[in-house]
Amino acid sequence: MTTYEEFIQQNEDRDGIRLTWNVWPSSRIDASRLVVPLGCLYQPLKERPDLPPILYDPVVCTRTTCRAILNPMCQVDYRAKLWVCNFCFQRNPFPPQYAAISEQHQPAELIAGFSTIEYTITRAPCLPPVFLFVVDTCMDEEELGALKDSLQMSLSLLPANALVGLITFGKMVQVHELGNDGCSKSYVFRGTKDLSAKQIQDMLGIGRAPGPNQQQQAQQQMRGPAGPVPPANRFLQPLHKCDMALTDLLGELQRDPWTVPQGKRFLRSTGAALSIAVGLLECTYPNTGARIMMFLGGPCSQGPGQVVDDELKHPIRSHHDIHKDNAKFMKKAIKHYEALALRTATNGHCIDIYSCALDQTGLMEMKQCCNSTGGHMVMGDSFNSSLFKQTYQRVFAVDQKGDLKMAFNGTLEIKCSRELKIEGGIGSCVSLNVKNASVSDSEIGMGNTAQWKLCTMSPNSTMAFFFEVANQHAAPIPQGGRGCLQFITQYQHSSGQRRIRVTTVARSWADATSNLHMISAGFDQEAAAVLMSRMVVYRAESDDGPDTLRWVDRQLIRLCQKFGEYGKDDPNSFRLAENFSLFPQFMYHLRRSQFLQVFNNSPDETTFYRHMLMREDLTQSLIMIQPILYSYSFNGPPEPVLLDTSSIQPDRILLMDTFFQILIFHGETIAQWRSLKYQDMPEYENFKQLLQAPVDDAQEILQTRFPMPRYIDTEQGGSQARFLLSKVNPSQTHNNMYAYGQVAAPTDGGAPVLTDDVSLQVFMEHLKKLAVSSTT
Repeated sequence: MTTYEEFIQQNEDRDGIRLTWNVWPSSRIDASRLVVPLGCLYQPLKERPDLPPILYDPVVCTRTTCRAILNPMCQVDYRAKLWVCNFCFQRNPFPPQYAAISEQHQPAELIAGFSTIEYTITRAPCLPPVFLFVVDTCMDEEELGALKDSLQMSLSLLPANALVGLITFGKMVQVHELGNDGCSKSYVFRGTKDLSAKQIQDMLGIGRAPGPNQQQQAQQQMRGPAGPVPPANRFLQPLHKCDMALTDLLGELQRDPWTVPQGKRFLRSTGAALSIAVGLLECTYPNTGARIMMFLGGPCSQGPGQVVDDELKHPIRSHHDIHKDNAKFMKKAIKHYEALALRTATNGHCIDIYSCALDQTGLMEMKQCCNSTGGHMVMGDSFNSSLFKQTYQRVFAVDQKGDLKMAFNGTLEIKCSRELKIEGGIGSCVSLNVKNASVSDSEIGMGNTAQWKLCTMSPNSTMAFFFEVANQHAAPIPQGGRGCLQFITQYQHSSGQRRIRVTTVARSWADATSNLHMISAGFDQEAAAVLMSRMVVYRAESDDGPDTLRWVDRQLIRLCQKFGEYGKDDPNSFRLAENFSLFPQFMYHLRRSQFLQVFNNSPDETTFYRHMLMREDLTQSLIMIQPILYSYSFNGPPEPVLLDTSSIQPDRILLMDTFFQILIFHGETIAQWRSLKYQDMPEYENFKQLLQAPVDDAQEILQTRFPMPRYIDTEQGGSQARFLLSKVNPSQTHNNMYAYGQVAAPTDGGAPVLTDDVSLQVFMEHLKKLAVSSTT
């Protein structure tokens, strides 16, 4: 019999799903007492090389209010050629092409190993993806040169049939024509004016082609027709036709020609440029996969979406300004970008923002553009850094077949058993407001719907969904019954095909009054930590900081009271089962993390960190919440060590992975030997190898992660050691260093941290006291 850990891991590998509870409480009251809601993390596009290619349409339940898809949990009568829907119990006949099925001869969708399966809809038209580059030209020559190189490089990574377009902006916004050979031509718009899609359509002289006609045009372009370019597409051309022209056009880009007086900022029309890009795609390719890729070198300083004025002596808003309601452009800018985000998402397009500047560029105001449409948000110091160049190159990663690892214009729908209702979802999506009988009245995240729009997805894209047990306490579910969930994701593959991926999972019900041990044995503390983190960060966007922390604390105390074993008012008797023991630790690190503590981070940085937590998969999210620490020493192979000050030893090298940073920290003795160049002496070959080992391991992480993390090399007492010291649990501080006699004296080698934060040990002591107290 496999253990729960193995069972959970198998389900994640096969279906890309992790549930907080793997045995479900059979009544609403029991579910509400579990503290952590019943929910799941789901990766709609989890890479599965073993999925069979299925080139026919899925078989759908005939009941109009159900429409669930045939899956291995359905009951099948092979003689009568009938199947019973496991959601609404409707008896459905198989379509004629299934006449030959038998128990020995089953279609793939009934085989238990294929609880996740993907259909390719061959009848649907094949549409090429659209890439529209929106480029800021308000930057110095070196920065612009580096950005131009990266953009020209990316053209070689796009599919030849992809449609591409270019908009550049500074004080004015230019929409470039790509249909003219040898003669570059662009339409110039004022950067201070907000135009509607209709106005942009009229000014550019493009007609909204009716659906089928437009699809024919797109298919013609894929084949490469001879003859004049249809007028709708002077601005969006198939790459194979305009590759040379676009490369030349990018090469000739100059920095914004308007002079910038002393003490002033560039006049930059980001909001107007984005509005024109959204309008252009809305008129020409509605409801088709498209990406707006925006490259920013600074904040928007004029026109719609302005976040700062052009006086350099007026800095861009900080967290303190926002708290004191002193950010005069913020509310209006947020409103502008939120409206654009909604229009973009409605059309199935997505917006990427690549922001590279030493100061803030207004990501906080623009965040919904990426959060609602699933686009990338990348934050760096310079377009000339390897951090930006390599991250941007990874956007165009391909799978074994050479197709881009990105999906477009998707929708995700959930079907669930009658005993369950959907409370909502948190992730890079927007609600489609499709209400049916399985939608709950209570909301977590984006609720009141059973369908969401995911404008773009990658294999790592992860959604969090929350469910309510609707079953009443008086009407128990028969023992041995199972509840089912089905996730139906329809999307446009990067090859242009329409695909439907279906994942169906089932879990057993248990009565919490008599079988609480069964329910608690099925608790997945890692999934719970990530789901709770998403809920907390979602709340933090609208609530005040201290309120959010109090909410986390209350939930944690309730969970310990429910599942801890203890004697009343005796903290020393408190015990948690192994599969709950790490949860308080995750919550401790979450409370200290940059997701909730905004001190020392700009609003743009806070926005970027929260954006990544809302989209990454379980493993990466856990690293963000509680970084991983490895130790390298002469005593043996590298080993994971506690994220604690006691791990900082003079004769060790530490490698810390926080997801956003990879940090190599050299202990005091090692740092002295390194500065004396011992590694260059032949007799100290083993020291040279020790220094090299963490560097090699760091390179391995840097090669694969998206976005590429910042790489930091530091040592005891170095200025950048603060990145490590801010993350470790401060078990030794300047306050308690000599307080406990020999235990925490500096002789045990751990480095004290100057902080007033409570340590994990103190946090746990307080938690135990509160959990066992008969008064709370």
